[in-house]
This record gives sequence, structure tokens and C-alpha cells, in this order.
Amino acid sequence: MAAVIFSLLVFFISLFITTSSSLLVPGLQILHAERQIDLTSHIVRVYLTLKVENIEDDPASKVLLAFPPAQFDHLSLVKAAVTVGKKRKKSYVPLEVNPTEQPDAPNGTKYYTISLLNPLLKGEITTLEILYILSHSLEPFPAEISQSESQLVYYHDSAIILSPYHIKQQATLVKTPTNKVESFTQVEPTFRTGTELKYGPYEDRNPYSYSPIIVHFENNNPFAVVEELEREIEVSHWGSVQVTERYKLAHAGAKHKGVFSRVEYQSRPTGSGVSSFKHLLAELPPRVHSVYYRDDIGNISSSRLRINSKKSELLIEPRYPLFGGWKSTFVIGYGVPLQDFLFESAAGARYLNYSFGCPLADTVVLPEGSKDPSVEVPFAVEQSLQTKYSYLDVIGRTVVVLEKNNVVPEHNVPFQVHYKFNPIFMLAEPLMLLGVTSSEEAARWIHSLQDAALNPGKDLMSYSKENGSLLGELIYD
Repeated sequence: MAAVIFSLLVFFISLFITTSSSLLVPGLQILHAERQIDLTSHIVRVYLTLKVENIEDDPASKVLLAFPPAQFDHLSLVKAAVTVGKKRKKSYVPLEVNPTEQPDAPNGTKYYTISLLNPLLKGEITTLEILYILSHSLEPFPAEISQSESQLVYYHDSAIILSPYHIKQQATLVKTPTNKVESFTQVEPTFRTGTELKYGPYEDRNPYSYSPIIVHFENNNPFAVVEELEREIEVSHWGSVQVTERYKLAHAGAKHKGVFSRVEYQSRPTGSGVSSFKHLLAELPPRVHSVYYRDDIGNISSSRLRINSKKSELLIEPRYPLFGGWKSTFVIGYGVPLQDFLFESAAGARYLNYSFGCPLADTVVLPEGSKDPSVEVPFAVEQSLQTKYSYLDVIGRTVVVLEKNNVVPEHNVPFQVHYKFNPIFMLAEPLMLLGVTSSEEAARWIHSLQDAALNPGKDLMSYSKENGSLLGELIYD
């Protein structure tokens, strides 16, 4: 009997050793790791610095980032850069980062791969700067609060950085919005000063080491979440780009309980509804015109538009402040000059250069007659094509639909839509109206439209003064 037990014990030990060794990623070790976790808003931003060394003979061209499965599902963005030079001459070169899978990943661990600029030879060291952003990672507790209470939230993580590599030295710094911290897990050494918690330094931690922590703290920043944003960008070669944005906005913080008192809210602005928000700021492109905004009932009660050479800001005050669990739907529309966003590329093709913003669904509407659309977006999105019909359209307009989930402000970067367009299609709609004009007026129309077709992107407002009121009405519409 003893022999049988001994044999089983040897089998389980050998299985553990084999499995553990298969989980190790050979070739690299991390000499120093420093992580800063920013909890000052409802979007968690983590800044990670890794000093990586190749300790084996084979060159290393990739570095793995490991994430717990629950955290991986909340990742909105992962970026990496390598530091080049020293001190004042230091610069950062972006690196390619992609999700990847590894066999036998322990406890469901998920990975991203960072591709290095040049293979790292044995004994060489490089420093990586990494940013990853987590959404929906702060849990309100208590889940419901009254109008006079502050909002408290939980954040879950590990004091030890999860990594497939051996880490010789590491430390983690957690920054909270205020110094009101109800509780936090202590993993010695742990230090707290004001709004900062420091875990570590920790020495010589094995691969896949993990030490769970929970931080329970006050966070009254508005948990504004756009549940759905549909942006429609309609390109007209008559001189304008029309944008319509439809919002479904929610406060994703602790739910409001009890009765809302507007008198208390207005008389005690610093102590009543401190986690609510009553203003919305929309950053629009410069030189916007024809701005409008409305909710389900009509125009939103109050707003202010500020325009300068770099951007336009639309400050909106909804009909009521938003508390936890409350929602609001509204529409913003505006026009921008065509020449600011439409450009010509090789072989007579054109491309629209516009900001992706923070939408869950982005829709780009191209002129009638456009062909062969293609999209360049600096991150993964779902793409599809549709057809839309507007006034007097004959064959319909090509619609490029871009969809993305888990969007954060860092996704507010330009994207490009390339397409081919024959200017003759600009004549289609005006020619349909020729039946209501005289022959002399029709001749002036055709002359003006031929001129316009040969100058794509030209502002046609000047034609309205020279070539008849009907053309002017068409252009302004």
C-alpha cells in the first residue's frame, strides 16, 4: 500500500514540474518593473515601465504582457513604446501590440505581444513604456446611495505584477482621487501617503506570481458612459460635410435611491449629489456651422458654443442632472467645410480624414456614385457596407459602417476613408430639376455645374449669387 501511495506522489510531483516548466517563457527576464495605477476617474489608466534583458543565446523579437481573464475583458486599449536615447535626447518609438494566445496558459491567463523594433541579443537590455486602459473596472459599493451621500467604489488588482517572466525588482503605485480611502489590502511592504498607495518594492518574484488586493475609496467623478453613440458623417462635394451624432448616455455609478430634491441640489451644490453631473462638453472640429442639439422633447434647455482656430466646444446642460442609474438621449448636429476634411490622393481618388471620436458605432456616408471605399483605422474595428438614399438620389450613397466597443478618449484619433468618385454624378440631382427651369436658366446651371465638377471640394456658395436662386437653394440645402 505504501508503495502505491509513493508512486502516486511521485507522479503528481513530476506532473506539476512538467506543467510548470511548460508555462515558462524562456529568453527574457525583467530587471525592474514599475507600475502606476491611476484611479482618479471612472476610467482606469495603468502606466507600466519594464526594463527587459535577454538572458539566452537566441535573439528575442517579442515580449509578452500577461493579464488576468477578468481584467482582459475590460481592456479598452494597449499601447507600447521603446525608449531611445538618454536624458534630454530620450524619445519614444511606438511598437506594434497585438492580442495573442499561448498554450497551457495558467488560470486562463490572457496575453498581448509587443513586437520589438530590433531583435534583442543575449545580454542586451531595452526599456518599454506601456499604457493600458480599463473600462467598467470600478465597482460601486454600496451599490445605491442617497442624494446626500458620497460615492464609494472597489478596485481589484494584484500587488505583484502578473508576468510570464521572472521579475528581479518591482513596485506598484496606486493613485486615488482623494485621501478618503475606506480600506485597502496590505501586502508588506505597503505605504500610504495622502492620495497614494505604494506596494513594494518586491524582490525576485517568480513567473505568474499573483497577490490579490482590493482598494475601497471615494470617487465622486461622474461615471458618464455612452451606451450607444451613432455618428453619421455625410460627405457632399457641394462644399460641406454634415455630421449627426445620436447619443444614449447613462450614469454608471452607484444608483440613486430615494426622492430627488431640486431645492436641496441647488442650495447645497458641494454636499448634494456630488457624484451627479449636469453639464456635457462636446468637443467639435474648428469652423463648425449650423450647430443644433435636441433631446426627445425638443431643444435642450441651455448650451454655449465656443469656437477658435483649433477646436469648438459645445457646453450643454440637459433638462435634469444625471444621478446613478439615470439616462439621457439627445442628438447633436453640425456642418464643417469640405476642404478641411476631404483631400485628393493618387490616381484621382479621394479620402476623408476625420476623427473617430468615442463612438460605439461610427457611420460614414459618401457621395452618390462613390466607388471602392476602403478604411484606415489605427485599431481594430468591425466594418460593413450599406446603401442609403437621400433626396433625389438615383443609385444611392455608399455607407461605410465602423463599429467598436469599449471606446475611451484615447481612441479619439483620425481615421481615413478612401474612395473613387466621378464628378459627373454631381450633375444627377440638379438635372432632375431642370424640368422646372427655363432654357436660359438651365444653360447657366450646366455651365456652373461643369465648372464645379472640375474643381472637387470647391466651395460652391459663390455660385448661388451668379447662377440663379434655385441653384442657391440646392446648395444651401
